[in-house]
Amino acid sequence: MRTIATEFRDRRQREERKHRLNREISAPEVRLSGPDNEPIGIVPIQQALAMAGDLDVDLVEIAATANPPVCRLMDYGKFKYQEQKKAAEAKAKQTVIEIKEVKFRPGTDDGDYNIKLRNIRRFLADGDKCKITLRFRGREITHQEIGLALLNRLRDDLADSILVEQFPKLEGRQMIMMIAPARKKPAPGKPESAPSSTGQTGQAA
Repeated sequence: MRTIATEFRDRRQREERKHRLNREISAPEVRLSGPDNEPIGIVPIQQALAMAGDLDVDLVEIAATANPPVCRLMDYGKFKYQEQKKAAEAKAKQTVIEIKEVKFRPGTDDGDYNIKLRNIRRFLADGDKCKITLRFRGREITHQEIGLALLNRLRDDLADSILVEQFPKLEGRQMIMMIAPARKKPAPGKPESAPSSTGQTGQAA
């Protein structure tokens, strides 16, 4: 009766996992730890399986290459759930940085320029990097200074909010500049000035 739970688990459809369980473990003996990770010692595989059945848990191979293999008695389903929960929490904490490409032409007019500038500011505010691409067509390539001037104008307009990761560089028939959100500066200490008689609510310039 005590091995019924173990045998039942062995009949479950195998899922993709990195551990062998119960009767999948082929070693004649294992170095065993209990449910609270307390060391039990080296025991024959049949004894380890019997203990798993008695405790209604799984025998899980933790270190297959050890001699003998290291195994632990545990509820594998609960263990996998906790692992997946931790992975999901870690993924949720990750910051995904995208690279947004914004394209210009040497003759981009002020109206179009301002629209693209607003879009770039929005991308930067979201924490994304921007790849600024200025494409030359035909004989425009002979007037690279026009394109360079436009990218420098853009850099100056965004100077308070960007970090230039790649200054304008000609690649084929296009000039590329890479920018990222500026790193936030640590808040300066409050100046030791005499308190004002009227409360100030705005930030210091």
